[in-house]
Amino acid sequence: MVKFEDLLADINGFGKFQVMIIIISFIGRFTLPCHFMLNNFIAAVPAHHCDYSVFDDSDRFKNLTRTEKLVVSIPMDKDGNPSSCRMFAEPQYHLMLNSTNISYTGISTVPCPKGWIYDNTTFKSTLTSQWDLVCDKRGKNKATATIFFVGVMFGAITFGLISDRFGRRITLLLSYVSGMLFAVVSAFSKTYIMFAVLRFFTGFCITGIVIVSAVLSVEWVDIEHRKLVGVIDSLSWSFGSAVFALIAYFVTDWRWLTISVTSPVVLAIITWRWMPESARWLIANGKLKRAQKYLKKCAQMNNRKESIHMVKPEVGNTLIIQDRTYSYLDLIQIPKLRNLASIFRFCVAIAFYGISFNITGFGLNIYLTQFTYAMIEFPAKLCAYMLWDRIGRRPVQVFAQLLVALLQIFFSDMAVIRTVVAIIGKGCSSAAFGTLVLYSSELYPTVLRQNGMGYNSFMARLGVALAPLVLLLDDVWQELPQVVLCCMAVLGGIVARTLSETRNRFLPETIEDIEKKNKISKREHEYNTMIQ
Repeated sequence: MVKFEDLLADINGFGKFQVMIIIISFIGRFTLPCHFMLNNFIAAVPAHHCDYSVFDDSDRFKNLTRTEKLVVSIPMDKDGNPSSCRMFAEPQYHLMLNSTNISYTGISTVPCPKGWIYDNTTFKSTLTSQWDLVCDKRGKNKATATIFFVGVMFGAITFGLISDRFGRRITLLLSYVSGMLFAVVSAFSKTYIMFAVLRFFTGFCITGIVIVSAVLSVEWVDIEHRKLVGVIDSLSWSFGSAVFALIAYFVTDWRWLTISVTSPVVLAIITWRWMPESARWLIANGKLKRAQKYLKKCAQMNNRKESIHMVKPEVGNTLIIQDRTYSYLDLIQIPKLRNLASIFRFCVAIAFYGISFNITGFGLNIYLTQFTYAMIEFPAKLCAYMLWDRIGRRPVQVFAQLLVALLQIFFSDMAVIRTVVAIIGKGCSSAAFGTLVLYSSELYPTVLRQNGMGYNSFMARLGVALAPLVLLLDDVWQELPQVVLCCMAVLGGIVARTLSETRNRFLPETIEDIEKKNKISKREHEYNTMIQ
């Protein structure tokens, strides 16, 4: 029986055709890290204190300067900043006479009765200042990120199923259009509830871009270039993260920032017309004539016109065609597939995003931290790229996870040291996540690849949804979030150690290929011998 890899080798498994797919995918994926990290900026908490205009009925109070009003209205915290959540029940004019060694003993304070005044120096407008998501509403602020990623979680399952049933290409367009519409509409939300609902559906829809574009790219390239496509796919995320920091720096209103990071999807929709359907998926579903059309186009663009005669329906008939429709139940019912799953991806994701969301408190401003976090991903992922074929996907995954764990338990009170350790930890977690993207796509067979990626993405987004809540554990103990992330990283490394190595192996086409754990095809053996 002919393998798809054999046919792909004849028409060039990495030429202009594959480069076109990578470029189109890159355009579409640019907006993803922007939306995934958007909450860091639109839900940022600017410096704030109670609105003291509640005392404006007093003529004496109205004649005070702004600084004097602050002194007589708001108690100071131990760090010397005005209290964020409480103010005096009555103006304390005597405090103006003694600005040092102030004691608030016996002075009655109350929660902010008239809302808050926010410092607009860094942010013109955020969700926090829009709907007063501070103090007793602090949980709602963090919940916006969790709600978005819950949408991503369920979207991964849904779009994975749609993609395996109806094709990669049409699912990608559906994700583009619906994700853009919900994102833009969310920028015009009138209430917090409206925004939360629309963010859920934004996350639900754009997740199709994540899983479909990654699978399309991998399914069209040969075995020699899979790791290159994997690292380019991952670097598109890093590029988007770096540019996002610059966009957020200049666009400080949360509504316009949301629209700004969504606008590139318009270009992705325009370029979608040149995106081919996966020939692997078409063949697996018996759509041989359509597969023949794309394979011929691939041969022509890659200057393999002499191989076009090989791309015939009768050749397609010798390729593997699935005998039934597969579903997520097959991932659970088949032992080998069940072993590929999900604690692994959950642990990698919660560690990666737990670090990514923690961009304050390191001595750098929020924009510089975001930019530095993004830039460290480039050398980290390139190092992983160099090691994927030298030592294998699995060892890189395990080693990166254990490094993340080690760095999470490095505690220091010095801001500079904490910053350096956090940046290195971000780099290691990026190497682990970049490896995960390629590794996951290689573990599943064509007949279940999109379902598998969807299920894995579901578990990853569950980890992402919990990451903001993990950071809230600093109220219990300042270092507790790092301890939790350390444990998750260790568990991810242990689970990764049980997975199969995919280095220099053909992509599995059927479930039977997955079950043949130690068998390598003749062509794979020749390829392995050649590169050694």
